[in-house]
Amino acid sequence: MESITGFCSSMVPQWPRWSVQLLVSMSLLLVSSSGVKLLIGGVSDPEQQTASEKKASDKLRKSFTTFKMQYLTVYLVIMLADWMQGTHMYTLYLSYGVDISALFLCGFLSGAIFAPFLGSAVDKIGRKKSCVIYCVLEIVINCMEHSTNFQVLLAGRVLGGISTNLLFSAFESWMNSEFRKRKYPTAWLTDIHSSASVVNGSMAITAGIVAQWLEDMMGHIGPFKGAVGLTALALMLILRWPENYGEIVGAKSQQENSLGHQFMLGWKTTLSNPDILKIGIVQSFSEGAMYTFVFMWVPTLLKLAPNSDVPTGAVFSSLMIAITIGGNSYPIMQKFFKSSEMAASAIYLLGACSMAVPVLCLKFGGNCFYPVLVAFMLVEFSIGMFMPAAGICRSKVIPDHLQGAIMNIYRLPLNLLVVIGTKCTDLLDTTTVYSIVGGWFFLAAAVQFTMTDTWKGWLGVCGAATVVTLHSNGNGNAKEVKAKKAATPRSSSRSRSKPKAKPKAKAAAKTPKTEIKSTPRRSTRTPTRSTSRARSKSKSK
Repeated sequence: MESITGFCSSMVPQWPRWSVQLLVSMSLLLVSSSGVKLLIGGVSDPEQQTASEKKASDKLRKSFTTFKMQYLTVYLVIMLADWMQGTHMYTLYLSYGVDISALFLCGFLSGAIFAPFLGSAVDKIGRKKSCVIYCVLEIVINCMEHSTNFQVLLAGRVLGGISTNLLFSAFESWMNSEFRKRKYPTAWLTDIHSSASVVNGSMAITAGIVAQWLEDMMGHIGPFKGAVGLTALALMLILRWPENYGEIVGAKSQQENSLGHQFMLGWKTTLSNPDILKIGIVQSFSEGAMYTFVFMWVPTLLKLAPNSDVPTGAVFSSLMIAITIGGNSYPIMQKFFKSSEMAASAIYLLGACSMAVPVLCLKFGGNCFYPVLVAFMLVEFSIGMFMPAAGICRSKVIPDHLQGAIMNIYRLPLNLLVVIGTKCTDLLDTTTVYSIVGGWFFLAAAVQFTMTDTWKGWLGVCGAATVVTLHSNGNGNAKEVKAKKAATPRSSSRSRSKPKAKPKAKAAAKTPKTEIKSTPRRSTRTPTRSTSRARSKSKSK
């Protein structure tokens, strides 16, 4: 370990030794986690292990491998282009001398405004076409970044909010729908999501190196020129995809598949289905905390580091390696939990506990640079794990025909929380902001836990106990009433029985009836037919 660190330090003498040790340690952990994942082999959600997976033919497995590579290749190129922009956008705007916070805020607000409508459009016009539109928008946006005019840059950020919503909805919607259309075993979905998380972290690491090289060659705009070429490559790969739509199966008219109907149905389904609503709340809090953390880690480390010497490139690469390790570790972690919901809840709780470290260190002071640095690595590690966990949880509850609509509805509260988080970094002290971020992670863990079978079992036990308690209380009240009746004094019972003198009156009233019965009945009966005939004969005589 020391020899490797010494060799690397000799290659980058301007870096502090701790940063080299951190990068080497994280790289070794990445290699170890990748080896463990390969040794364990095919992993999947234990809750979804079915006989169909075990009996799947070799032909189906080959088809799945082809499909997986088809999706991940495009995802790899897209994320590389996206990370290349993200790592250098701040420095580009800084070189232009424009209002950076206004541009970033405009992008998040654009995402929040257009999110509810974009999802329905994705389902209606097609997921593949939406991915193509994303690529076209990204090419236009990166061309607009060449301008130093603030209005042009502002328009680019508005388009950037739209394209970001498409990035995080259209591609996953296409993959989930195509996965189900091809009838692959559901457990294989874990493999795709965990691999996507690994690809995301790996591309972030690669983007830092490639973008820096392009910046050295062509200036601050270099990474954006490279992103144009990568996006064009992704566009050509997407054109080979089959199309799928968010059509309602069994729809009786075109109106039921219209854009307006999809929009209303997406909102109605989200608000009426508790599980879909909870997934949206979890995603908003967890990703809102993640994006707010992105704005915080650099100034915090600069404040705590010895001599304020922080090579942000090396630390950024280490953080991205932590995300990749998390993506590798999720399938391994999944084997120890009953369901993906339980695993996700534990992951969010890890993020909340990690956020407690900078809160305590900044509040009580002292030399706490290294504990905070380790806590930041744990936060990124948890992010790498909750990406596949969240994807699996979404695929379980969101209907195929509303994938794009509902996933973009989730972007509305998410973008609002990001706006709140970014404003908090300007208005509140660092300790308070980290407390808010930790609270968001904890809320995500709590809401996610309510979707687990353990929570539902507890509710069932509590409900049964409540029924038993109410039943026993009812029996106890009945016994108390009987006991009170038995304990009442006789005087009161006599006073209550005085009105029962009526039966004597009834007996007295019956005696005249007996006298009436003893009188001759002729006077009381009506004449019969025989008596009327006798009277008529006597009259004739």
